[in-house]
Amino acid sequence: MKIWAILKVAFRALGRNKLRSTLTMLGIIIGVGAVIAMVSIGQGAQAMVKDQIQSMGTNVMFVWAGSRMWGGVRLGAGAAATLTAEDAEAIEREIPLVAAASPIVRASAQVVFGNQNWFTSIQGTNEKFSKIRNWPVQDGEFFQEGDVRAAARVVVLGKTVVDNLFQGLNPVGQTIRIRNLPFRVIGVLAPKGQSMMGQDQDDIVVMPYTTVQKKLLGQQILSVNAIMISFVTPAAAMVGEQRVAELLRQRHKTPPGQDDFMVRNMTEIAEAAEQANRVMTLLLGSIAAVSLIVGGIGIMNIMLVSVTERTREIGIRMAVGARPGHIRMQFLTESVVLCLMGGIVGLLLGVGLSVGISRVLGWPTLISPLSMIISFSFAAAVGVFFGYYPAHKAASLDPIEALRYE
Repeated sequence: MKIWAILKVAFRALGRNKLRSTLTMLGIIIGVGAVIAMVSIGQGAQAMVKDQIQSMGTNVMFVWAGSRMWGGVRLGAGAAATLTAEDAEAIEREIPLVAAASPIVRASAQVVFGNQNWFTSIQGTNEKFSKIRNWPVQDGEFFQEGDVRAAARVVVLGKTVVDNLFQGLNPVGQTIRIRNLPFRVIGVLAPKGQSMMGQDQDDIVVMPYTTVQKKLLGQQILSVNAIMISFVTPAAAMVGEQRVAELLRQRHKTPPGQDDFMVRNMTEIAEAAEQANRVMTLLLGSIAAVSLIVGGIGIMNIMLVSVTERTREIGIRMAVGARPGHIRMQFLTESVVLCLMGGIVGLLLGVGLSVGISRVLGWPTLISPLSMIISFSFAAAVGVFFGYYPAHKAASLDPIEALRYE
């Protein structure tokens, strides 16, 4: 039998009961549409988390000041004042896997320009901050190593600070006041948006860490709050974590189990977040795939009804020379055609739902061509699987008994 003849007969048979065929396809339409929409939501969330992790920097690890004992009492995290800029230099110098390292000194203050003011966080760092955080300067320039050595009063502003202080003016070259000290604005960072914790990353003033220590905080002991480290590769970050910890234990001469620092590897956090999102995407897709199975059961039911209704037609075909394989192919083709037509409409529905969810609810969605191909292929497989039994039943009919059927 020619394939075009089989398709022609299949469309004619399905067209006899248009409403029934449409309702039968509805299960496949909903199933395919739901799979694409759910997977796009899951992959959109996964992409968003990945972007937020990337916004933290390139293969970044943080070493935070830990706790310390005082009079037999263990104080909280950050109480130890043993992390220093020299530790950051030693990490960069002695561990080849490290691409760059920077001390971090944190503060907060009211920033004033003209008659405008804004309370924001101050982050002291060195000239490698922009490279480590993968955070380019949008306007102006970042401070240099000489500014760090001289504890220069220069700052680089985040976009939020610029918007609230300058309101349309070009901030580069302007002078702002922080704790009654003048600082010259030399650059503006590119917008970063919110962090994973929902914090505005652009609400920040960056300056040399030596300036924060000496000019803003007036520290007698020049300790730092943290050390930010960038590794050459993600794999190096996993290996380098242990090496950084060992080096700091040697430098601080801390007994085993009494580290005065804490290591937080952002690569591990990124991998855990991606794994959780992959599981969630798979779960959402699996739940939606149940609709396809339900739709397949509906197709089997309708095809069995069709076999019963067309028993006499089957007998006539066999009487004029049609073999069981021809009958089986005909009914199997009708089942697959129902699923493929439903799959095409379902694809359009799934894409429309993904776009609508993104625009109306503001959820991140990512339409994956692979998920569309898999959904469509699964719909075709459903047609073959659930259509085989009705097709086999039709092919197994006795021609004489079929001709007698009323």
